[in-house]
Amino acid sequence: MKHKNAADKPIGIFDSGVGGLTVLKAIHALLPNESTIYLGDTARVPYGIRSPETVTKYSLENSSFLIEKGIKLLIIACNTASAISLDVIKQTFDIPALGVIDSGARAAVNATRNGRIGVIGTETTIKSGAYRRAIQNLDESAVVFERPCPLFVPLVEEGWLDTDVTYLVATRYLAGLKQSMIDTLVLGCTHYPLLKNVITAVMEDEVTLIDSAIEKSLNIRQLLSDSDILKQDSHGTFRKYYVTDSPERFQKIGKRFLEDPIEDITKIEVTSLETAVAV
Repeated sequence: MKHKNAADKPIGIFDSGVGGLTVLKAIHALLPNESTIYLGDTARVPYGIRSPETVTKYSLENSSFLIEKGIKLLIIACNTASAISLDVIKQTFDIPALGVIDSGARAAVNATRNGRIGVIGTETTIKSGAYRRAIQNLDESAVVFERPCPLFVPLVEEGWLDTDVTYLVATRYLAGLKQSMIDTLVLGCTHYPLLKNVITAVMEDEVTLIDSAIEKSLNIRQLLSDSDILKQDSHGTFRKYYVTDSPERFQKIGKRFLEDPIEDITKIEVTSLETAVAV
C-alpha cells in the first residue's frame, strides 16, 4: 500500500481473535478518520493458555505481517500478548508499539478510592503479573488482587453475554474479589467488556470497572497528535481485516463486538505469518 505521507498510513492492530475488536471499536469512535488494519489470529486462538515463548513467537509474526502493510503505529490489542511480548516487540521493530496494560493500570490507579484494585484476565496474563507490576509502579501502596477467568472468553465467543450460565460462572470467579473489598476492577482481557452487565451485577455498583480499550484509544490519539501523524480528514480512509481461520465466524461474532458490519476481510494462512518475520 502506498501513502503520500505518514499521517495517511493505517494503524495496525492484532489480537488472537475477536477480543481486540473492543479496542478497534474505541479507535473508530475516537479517531474516525484513521485507516485501520486488524489481524485476528483466529487459527491459533486462544493465546491465554499458551507458553510465554509461544505467545512471543506469535506476536512477532503478527507484528511483522502488519508492518509489511505499511502501518504507522502498532497496537497489541491482546492483554496476554501485551503482558508477555510488548518489550520484545519494541526491541525488535523500529515502529511505535503500544500494548493495553499500562493504560488500564493508570486508569485503575486514578479510579480507586481505597487503594484495593482487582484484576481479572486469562491465565497467562494473570500469571505474568504484568498488571500488578504496572499498578504498583504507579502507586506502590496499592493492594492488587488477581483472578484468572478463563471461561469468560469462550462464553463471549459463543455470544452468551447475559445468560444464567454466564452469571453462575462470574459469581464463582468473582466471589473472592468481592470478599477482598476492592473498589476498582480491571477487565484485563479485551473480551471482558462484553460481560460488563454480568460482572456489574455480580460485583454490585460499588465497584468501578476499568475498560482498557477506552483508555488505550485516548493514548493513541495523544501519541499520534504528539508525533504529528494524526489523520485530519476522511479522504481515503479504509478499514481492512485479516484472519487466519473462519472469516464467516469472525464476521458474525465481530459484528457483535463492533456493532458494525465487517466487510473487507481476507483469510490468510498461518504460514504467511510465519514467513513474514523479518528479524
